[in-house]
Amino acid sequence: MNKTVLTILGASLLAIPATAQDAKLLARANTMADKTEKKVIEWRRDFHEHPELGNREVNTAAKIAAELKRLGIEVETGVAHTGVVGVLKGGKPGPVVALRADMDGLPVTERANLPYASKAKSTYNGQEVGVMHACGHDTHVAMLLGAAEVLAGMKKDLPGTVKFIFQPAEEGAPAGEKGGASMMVEEGVLSKGPKPEVIFGLHINSQTEVGTLKYRPGGIMASADLLKIKVKGKQVHGASPWGGVDPIVVSAQIINGLQTIVSRQIDLTEDAAVVTIGSIHGGVRNNIIPEEVLLEGTIRTLDANMQKQIHEKIKLTATKIAESAGATAEVTIDEMAPITFNDAALTQKMLPTLQTIAGKDKVVLMNAMTGAEDFAYYQQKIPGLFVFVGGMKKGQDPATAPAHHTPDFYIDESGMQLGVKTLLGLTLNYMTGKEKL
Repeated sequence: MNKTVLTILGASLLAIPATAQDAKLLARANTMADKTEKKVIEWRRDFHEHPELGNREVNTAAKIAAELKRLGIEVETGVAHTGVVGVLKGGKPGPVVALRADMDGLPVTERANLPYASKAKSTYNGQEVGVMHACGHDTHVAMLLGAAEVLAGMKKDLPGTVKFIFQPAEEGAPAGEKGGASMMVEEGVLSKGPKPEVIFGLHINSQTEVGTLKYRPGGIMASADLLKIKVKGKQVHGASPWGGVDPIVVSAQIINGLQTIVSRQIDLTEDAAVVTIGSIHGGVRNNIIPEEVLLEGTIRTLDANMQKQIHEKIKLTATKIAESAGATAEVTIDEMAPITFNDAALTQKMLPTLQTIAGKDKVVLMNAMTGAEDFAYYQQKIPGLFVFVGGMKKGQDPATAPAHHTPDFYIDESGMQLGVKTLLGLTLNYMTGKEKL
């Protein structure tokens, strides 16, 4: 965490002043939220049983649009392929607040023994795969619909406008396609129509106990960059390697060299970083040294300057190791998602709201995660706050709770109600707050 963030976090936190009428409005919203719990669970189970992959959320989007229209909310569909945007204009003047939920499932075959378990199939990268909400996006959609229902029910007294963003392809668009938050931003979700001042987002977590909220000012989730290194040598018979240049051996040396970047060349007291090679492709036969090897991996950083340094060092390491062996290395780095960076001033302003909603002892300052989130694209344009909501049953050891992106991923649905109330509290308290960022 940088010094600026530490200074802000260390400052005394000012509660958001609210009139008795403002407090009454929030209490009313919480009461209404309690009445929507059953419906939120029903929505979640429907979306869980019928997941769809990124940029293919056609039925999911249709259901969301129908619910928003039922609530009298203005609806735009087809944003970034399948995205849905709803606009609720309150009966009183006030700021525009954006709330976001992601909609896509993953190419994972569900193994959990649930009556609403997914049996969906689809095609991913040319292969037939099972499809599952293995990261909780079904709960995100359900929680945001729950918040929409409550806010629509108090439209007359709502002091501002809410923009509901239901986003496709958070897990990445199919090969050769654009999608996700970056495409929604490109298509004007933050700049057309009512322009939001701030944006709030939630992510359920299967290894955080229900009733808990986790937050962090500054970098909370890492940037994600796609790394490709094409190593070119000289093909030769495997029995006489001295007659060629072996790109497999060179690739092995490059992989080892890359591991020294984080461990020996980067100041890890500033922030964490990861360089991982996840796939190697080269060769077709046991006794032929191939001409080319392709390495693919991921780079995760929590600081923009560190990200730039690591990119430069990867290129230097790979090209020079290859050059020393008489080979060449072509390095390509595609930035897939920026750092998910919680605006420090907004985090400070809204922390009392989180503590009021969950209880001060249930709001936890978390360590940064090296996972990535394309919510970051919204935060590049306007101040944003992204928090984690507990979805693990009470008393369970987090080490035994199935992780995200796995076939056994499981969410305790009782945790969703805190998510709904968090969205409501952040929205209403920001609208009625007297401080300005």
